[in-house]
Order: sequence, then C-alpha cells, then structure tokens
Amino acid sequence: MPRLAFNTAGAALVTAVAASALLVPATSASAAPDPDGRAVGIAVDSIDATCRSHSRNYVVRKYYRGPQFYTLRCGTKTWGWKHIKARHGWNATMDKKISTAIWSGSANGRGGYSTYTKSCPRIEKFRTIIGTPAGTNDLLTAYKVNQSAAAATAAKC
Repeated sequence: MPRLAFNTAGAALVTAVAASALLVPATSASAAPDPDGRAVGIAVDSIDATCRSHSRNYVVRKYYRGPQFYTLRCGTKTWGWKHIKARHGWNATMDKKISTAIWSGSANGRGGYSTYTKSCPRIEKFRTIIGTPAGTNDLLTAYKVNQSAAAATAAKC
C-alpha cells in the first residue's frame, strides 16, 4: 500500500512539472540573464509580432532581481505586455524602467518594485506590480507614477 501512495505522489509530481513546462515555452525568453544581469527575452521591438502569433501565456521577457526572475507574458488587455502597451506605452525606455525597478528598486507594498527620487522625502517615480492570473511571478503592469499624487502622500523627512 505505501508503494501505491508513492507512485501516486510521484505521478502527481511528474504531472505538475510537465504542466508547468507547458506554460513557459522553451523558445521564449532565455533562462540566463544578459551580461548586465537585468533582463532577457525577445527584442523589445519584436514583441508585438510575437504576441500576435502566440498565446497570452507566452513569455516574452524575463526581468531579474538577483537569482529570482519575473516574467512578462503577452497577456491580455488587463495584464501583461498587451496591457502595458495599450495603457502605458511600450518601447525600449519602458522596458529599461521595468528592468531597473525590478533589478534595484524597493519593494512597494503592491507586490512589486518601484524606483524613487533621491530627494527628501523620497517620491515614487515608477511602479511595477507583480502577480497575474497566469502566475504569481508575472508582471501585471508597470507605469510612471503621477508625481503630484506621490508627493502629497510622501512621508516627511
């Protein structure tokens, strides 16, 4: 009887591993960070064409924070690359801001990372939010924070 339980558990583990492999295609964003250690994947200007021919779960970029990484999937109008492109704009600058926020930003209490001014008080400049229907380490959105609203809520030094 214990052998049957082991086989069932083993089968469940194999099934889970196989299912997770299907969500991150081998041909999408590579596994190793680029030389600066921040982000890898499909070229910034090629993502539009790639997402037209792949599912919403297709990984187009990986952003690193040390050994941990966060994925940007094609997504939908409410999360991922398609959301960011439609609501906040997409170009190499946006990609760089996302990479910087994740790589060296501070946790923002919204499940992501943000960059801040070096002034006192610190004012949030750019925000990422992590966690989508496709995965907990996926980029939901990223955007420039409204400076006047951020300044009004900033703590005094």
